[in-house]
Amino acid sequence: MIDGRPMPLPVFRFAPSPNGYLHLGHALSALLNFDMSKRAGGRLFLRIEDIDPTRCKPEFEQAIYEDLEWLGIGWEQPVRRQSEHFSEYTDALDTLKTDGLLYSSYETRADLAPMITASDPDGGPRFSREFGLSPEDAARREQSGEPYALRLDTGKALEQISKPLSWRETRNGDEKEVEAHPERWGDVILGRKETPASYHLAVVLDDALQGVTHVVRGMDLYHSTSIHRLLQEILGLRAPNYFHHRLILDADGKKLAKRDPATTLRDLRSQGWTRADVRRTVGL
Repeated sequence: MIDGRPMPLPVFRFAPSPNGYLHLGHALSALLNFDMSKRAGGRLFLRIEDIDPTRCKPEFEQAIYEDLEWLGIGWEQPVRRQSEHFSEYTDALDTLKTDGLLYSSYETRADLAPMITASDPDGGPRFSREFGLSPEDAARREQSGEPYALRLDTGKALEQISKPLSWRETRNGDEKEVEAHPERWGDVILGRKETPASYHLAVVLDDALQGVTHVVRGMDLYHSTSIHRLLQEILGLRAPNYFHHRLILDADGKKLAKRDPATTLRDLRSQGWTRADVRRTVGL
């Protein structure tokens, strides 16, 4: 009870992108969210992260529903589809721009290659304004209508935070505070001329707007939590608890990819696999 009121129900979510068929790695994440929400007496949402129209296809979205139903996973309606909420992402970008925390970046990969040697946690170039084009070159590209990225001024954003950033991580049944280091990401992209939001911005807003209290996702997104915590702070959003689970790897020790059809749930189902087979294979 909180001040005589019942505690709010825990809220979980599974948020795949319809840019390919789900594989065993997705099954592990979906089943963990489903099982944990059931044990906690909570709610489970399904979110379709279809913000990239060039890669996301209706047939893949339909396959997500079929695969999850085959696994015995239920979720609350309605399903949130990112493509139906572009205005919310635009509003957040406008807020950051008004606060002086967002700027347009016209640098191409070719521009960045000779300038940047440091990497972000994902292995990409760690960009900051000091590597950018001159104001004159940026203005020229803007006037010519060239594509641009909207970048967070991470250093300036950190100056607005009065306390050290951290997040609550569950590991092996225990909870601990993990120190966040958003500076290691540099000035991340939060949107583009042709796309209303990047993954980082959209996932933070979606979780907040859906009231998600527990984010259960793969270890490949562990380091991203640092930049997500910064965005939550500067946008005034509540931080959920996090649980980053192990990844399912292929025979070469690499994370499973949607481009490999051998491990897709669709293919395994056609081979006669059952949901019990999937649970056993992913260690559940």
